[in-house]
Amino acid sequence: MTSRSDVLRNVMLETSTTQSDLSRLSGVRQPSISGFLSGNVDISDDMLDRLLSCMGFRLEVVRRPVVPELTRSERRSWQLHRRLSTLLNRESFKEWRPTIEHNLDRLGNRVTGQPHERNLERWRQLVDRGDVPGMHRILTGLDRDSIEMREVSPMSGLLPDDQRREVLHLAS
Repeated sequence: MTSRSDVLRNVMLETSTTQSDLSRLSGVRQPSISGFLSGNVDISDDMLDRLLSCMGFRLEVVRRPVVPELTRSERRSWQLHRRLSTLLNRESFKEWRPTIEHNLDRLGNRVTGQPHERNLERWRQLVDRGDVPGMHRILTGLDRDSIEMREVSPMSGLLPDDQRREVLHLAS
């Protein structure tokens, strides 16, 4: 996959456009363009399209689903948490909150090292805010951040045993 900075760099090379030229054409400051090219500054698709159009190009974004590469353990954890997500709502959160807080305290006494301690604190903040949508994102997310958050999940003991066994059976 080509990064946005690579796309910008390639079109600048193809069109022999310098950073100064692009700055004058687009009105975007040259240090910002330099930051985009180095990857030190994030560039949005909209900004990239704007810069490319100054050089006679358009940005085409291709979206397609891909199956992420997960370890067996990561996939099992995701399946269990995804099932739990189907049961999580504001009402169930009120019922689950004491168990979640107890699990957070228990984990806080056992977990050491970063990023686990940081992720445990992030769980605590989600629970303190009652951020049910944020918890759904972590329970179902397949990004590395969500996977690492689930490694210190305080959600143990909440999924009914029959559903837990069913998920584990399907995951094997």
